[in-house]
Amino acid sequence: AAAMLRSLRRRWDGYKYRFVPWLALNLRRKRRTLRYVPESSQDKIISDEDVFETLLKIFKALFINDFSRQAHILALLPEIRCKYMELVTVEQKQSEVNSCNHQSQHVFSPEEVVFNTLGFSITRDRSSLVSAGTGVFVNKGFVPKGTLVSMYPGTIYRKHEPIFFQSLGNPFIFRCIDGILIDGNDRGLSRSVYRSCSRRDQLGPFQMSDESWLTSALQNPLAVGQYVNNCSHEKAANVCYQEFDVPEYFPVELKQYLPNIVYSHEIESHLRCVVLVTLRDIKQGEELFSNYYTVVN
Repeated sequence: AAAMLRSLRRRWDGYKYRFVPWLALNLRRKRRTLRYVPESSQDKIISDEDVFETLLKIFKALFINDFSRQAHILALLPEIRCKYMELVTVEQKQSEVNSCNHQSQHVFSPEEVVFNTLGFSITRDRSSLVSAGTGVFVNKGFVPKGTLVSMYPGTIYRKHEPIFFQSLGNPFIFRCIDGILIDGNDRGLSRSVYRSCSRRDQLGPFQMSDESWLTSALQNPLAVGQYVNNCSHEKAANVCYQEFDVPEYFPVELKQYLPNIVYSHEIESHLRCVVLVTLRDIKQGEELFSNYYTVVN
């Protein structure tokens, strides 16, 4: 029994670098419970500008693909409406040339939009690791090294905010360098908290976050990063986590695709996001693996 407890303790001490399951059992404050990076620049595989541009690119494509559903938003933003109308016209003309269909614009699934925009798509499926449960795979296309391939969804908690009950039996709590926590659990109390915060922050027709990652019908197909499994001796990490603060000038009409929400509405700060970036080229059919407890330099 003692040997079993020592083994469990060693696994726990190694597991808690990036993730904080059962936070209620981790009350002691140690430096190693935080993800440690000597310099923040060493934690950036790609620049924040590249992350921003990629998110804009895919979110605009998703917005245009679902343009008919955005009428209530665009009615309040006439200048933005004109800009998107031009983009939609270009998309329609290109679609007509490619499909020889002059009758109507084809509406793609969100997964098809991601593939058409980024050249790949990802999906959740049974992991190739024994007893690992669900994993994330590149199911179509090719992902070059240094590409934003996924996002880690969830509720954002600052150090002083209550997450005790949400953390019980919860293996989806990601700890950022500065101690901010992201609860990526799509079930139970975590699910209810996210939905409550999301509806609290809605501004009229403007959704400030994406709730669809809590369902099987994802509006943003990249929001499955919480299901990326830890690497093993046989399966090396091919993606890494990178933190990104959404700037204030992020287009309000595109925030409906951001799969993160802050727990405390009254505190003004940038919305923290965590994206997953590829460490090498990844081919169709490969599973994504991260590293829960080492730092990428």
